[in-house]
Amino acid sequence: MSMKQKQLARIVAAAVLGAAALSASAQNVAIVNGKAVPMARVNALKTQIEASGQPVVPEMEKMIKDEVIAREIFMQEANRRGLAGSEAYKQQMEMARQTVLIRALFDDFRKKNPVTDAEAKAEYDKFVAANGGKEYKASHILVESEDRAKAIIAEVKAGKKFEDIAKKESKDPGSGARGGDLDWANPNNYVPEFTEALIKLKKGEMTDTPVKSQFGWHIIRMDDERQAEMPKFEDVKPQITQQLQQQKEQQFQDQLRKSAKIQ
Repeated sequence: MSMKQKQLARIVAAAVLGAAALSASAQNVAIVNGKAVPMARVNALKTQIEASGQPVVPEMEKMIKDEVIAREIFMQEANRRGLAGSEAYKQQMEMARQTVLIRALFDDFRKKNPVTDAEAKAEYDKFVAANGGKEYKASHILVESEDRAKAIIAEVKAGKKFEDIAKKESKDPGSGARGGDLDWANPNNYVPEFTEALIKLKKGEMTDTPVKSQFGWHIIRMDDERQAEMPKFEDVKPQITQQLQQQKEQQFQDQLRKSAKIQ
């Protein structure tokens, strides 16, 4: 090999070594007391911040790098003092390890057991079936005795205002303060005795006889009725999906507990 060829080879080799050194340097965010701090820590912190719901904007880059470097400085000092060997540190590390591993378990479960569109739609259809149909706007007066309830019915029929009696005498504080108004509701929301009496009434009608329930004696008036308006599937799909996912995870937990042999 000629002198010229040897010189060229040395230049090429130096260039290759320089590129390799540059590549290795680019993988580190800094060298702290002779120890390399890998760029992977910066990326991991970015991921953690983004997972909390906060976007990482360019203005945050220096702050994140400074934080990673500061952590390395503090870790080195903690190790120098031998704190990594303390019992408190070991216990906290074990708890952190468990938390991370359990989180990974449920992340893995969610990925492998997602709620399908068909499951969400089936749950929506069940909701519509249970809550669809008619809604009623009802009012009631709740009293403790049948005799007083009968007397109130007579007073209303004689011209006394239903609302005034409700405000003064109803034992249901919520509706009583509103003159007995229960607002719009699916009849299935009420106890069976109340529902049975309510759906027999026409608009504006009041029960002729008191209705007994576990709460006392009711005088019921049906103020209005309408067809229930159900939310669109797409509008409630996220909530339904989240609820079903939580149910799946709970079932998974229950299954694991049930199958575990505990002595």
